[in-house]
Amino acid sequence: MQTLERLGAGDLAAVMTTYRDALSAHRERINRLNVFPVPDGDTGTNMALTLQSVVEGLPDDPEADLAAVAAAISHGSLMGARGNSGVILSQILRGLAEAVHDRPDVDAVTLVAALGRAAAGAYRAVQRPVEGTILSVVRAAAEAVAGAGEQAGLLDVAQRARDAAAEALARTPEQLDALAAAGVVDSGGSGLLLLLDSLLHVLDGRPLPEPDAPAGPPNPAARTEPAGDASCRYEVMYLLEAPDEAIPAFREVWAGLGDSIVVVGGDGHWNCHIHTDEIGGAIEAALDAGRPSRIRVTDLFEEIEEERWVREASRSGPPDAEEPHARCAVVAVCTGDGIRRIFASLGVHRFVAGGQSMNPSTADLLAAVESANADEVVILPNNKNVVAVAEAAAAAASKPVRVVVTEGIQEGMAALLDYDPEGDAAANAGAMAASAAHVVAGEVTRAVRASSSDMGPIAEGDHLGIARDGIRVVAPTVTEAATGLIDLLVDPDHHEIVTIIAGDGVHAADTRRITEWIEEHHPQLTAEVHAGGQPLYPYLLSVE
Repeated sequence: MQTLERLGAGDLAAVMTTYRDALSAHRERINRLNVFPVPDGDTGTNMALTLQSVVEGLPDDPEADLAAVAAAISHGSLMGARGNSGVILSQILRGLAEAVHDRPDVDAVTLVAALGRAAAGAYRAVQRPVEGTILSVVRAAAEAVAGAGEQAGLLDVAQRARDAAAEALARTPEQLDALAAAGVVDSGGSGLLLLLDSLLHVLDGRPLPEPDAPAGPPNPAARTEPAGDASCRYEVMYLLEAPDEAIPAFREVWAGLGDSIVVVGGDGHWNCHIHTDEIGGAIEAALDAGRPSRIRVTDLFEEIEEERWVREASRSGPPDAEEPHARCAVVAVCTGDGIRRIFASLGVHRFVAGGQSMNPSTADLLAAVESANADEVVILPNNKNVVAVAEAAAAAASKPVRVVVTEGIQEGMAALLDYDPEGDAAANAGAMAASAAHVVAGEVTRAVRASSSDMGPIAEGDHLGIARDGIRVVAPTVTEAATGLIDLLVDPDHHEIVTIIAGDGVHAADTRRITEWIEEHHPQLTAEVHAGGQPLYPYLLSVE
C-alpha cells in the first residue's frame, strides 16, 4: 500500500469506520480493564457504541467533502455518546472535526492542530480532570507533536502521536493507585490508542492490534456462570412498539447478541425476550426499530425464570397512552419495573432505560425530551455516569431543559417529592436538587472481581456496601452488607426514614432480616420497603 501524504474526506471516513471496528473487536478487553469491583465495567461498550453512531451518520455520497465528514463526526459522536468515557471520546472527536472542517484535506500541520484541539476538548469535558486516564493519553499525543511543522510528514506526526500515547498509557498505573493494584492500564486510554492505530492503518496499512486473549476477571456483562443450562448472563425483556416491517431486521440484530430469543406479537406491538451478555446492545436494537417500554433485566447468574416471562408475555398489552400536557415534564433514567412504577406515581413522564452497565446515549435522552408533551423538561440521570450525557442532551434540546444531578435512584425519588408540573424547569430544578441533597444514599452489590479497598481486601463474590464516597462495607452475605451500610448511613441522634428498594431476585427472607435488624438496633428508624426490580444491585438504600 502506498503511504498517504494527505487524508481526504473518504480517508477520514475510513479512519472512523476502522476505529469503530477496532473498538468492537477490543470491546471486552477494554471492559475488563475497569478496576472498580462493581458491575459497571462498560467503557469499551460505551466507546464502541459512540463510534457506531459516528459511522452511521457518515455521508453516503462519495463526492462529499471534508466539511461534510467532519460535521457527521461531530454530530454522530455527540448524539451517540454514552457514559463518561463516551462523552470524553465525543469531545476528542469533535475537537478533531473542528480542526479539519474548513480544510480541503488533512496534512501534517492540520493533524497537529487537530490533536491539540482534541486534547483541549477532552479536558473541557471533565470538571475535575484526573491524570492517569484517557486525558493523560490524549494530552501526551498532542504534546508530542506540538512542535512539528510543515517539514514533518503526515505519517511521521501520526507515528509520533501514537508512540507518545502508548507511553502515556503504560504510565497510567503510576498515576492511579487503583490501576497499579489491579495490574492494568486505563481502559479509556486503551480505547483511545486504537484511534491512532486506525489512523496509521489507513495511512500506511499498518496492522491493527489483535484483541488480547481473555486475562483476569471478566467484565460482569460477559460472565457466563448462570444457573441451569443458560449460556448467557442476562435475560432482557420488553414491549416494543415498532412497525411490523422493522421486526425482521430487529431479529437479525438480536440473533448476533444472544439466544433463547422470542419475539411475538403483531400490528405494531411486540413482546421481546432474549438471553444475552449484551444488555446495552439488546436495548439499543429496540431503539433502532421503534419504542421499547416496560424494560426488565434479570440476572441469570442465580436463577432462570423463563416460564415466568411466558406467563407475563401472555398478559402484556400495548404501551401506556401518552400523558397529558404539562408545563414542565420529567425525564428519568432508570431500570426495573418497580422503580418505573414508583417514578410514574411521582409524576415522571418519560423513561429512558439505563443505569449501571447500560448507559443511554445523548440521542436516547434527547428523543425522550423532545417527545415529552411539555414546554420544558427536567432530566434525572440517576447515575453519575449519565450526568454528562444528560447535560449534552439538555444543551442540544429545542426546549428549555435542566439537569438535576442525581447520582442514584434514591436521590431521584427524593427529588420527585418536590416536583411541580405547573412550575418551570428552573424552579423545579432548584427545588428538586435541594430535596435530593437531603438524602444520604448507598447501595449493596456483589464484587465481580477481586480487588482492594479502604475496608480491606475484596474477593470475587463478596457483598459490598457502597456509600457515595466509596466502598464502606465488605461482607460475606447481602444482609450483613446492607445492615452494615445502614449503620454507617444513619445519624443515631435523629428519627429518620430508611427507604429500602429491593432489586430483582432478592429473597423476601433477606429483606425481613434487614427490617428486623433495624427494629432491634435502631428503633428510632422507620423502614419503608419498595420492590424496585433493578438488576445487579440487590438493595438501594437511602436515609432522610
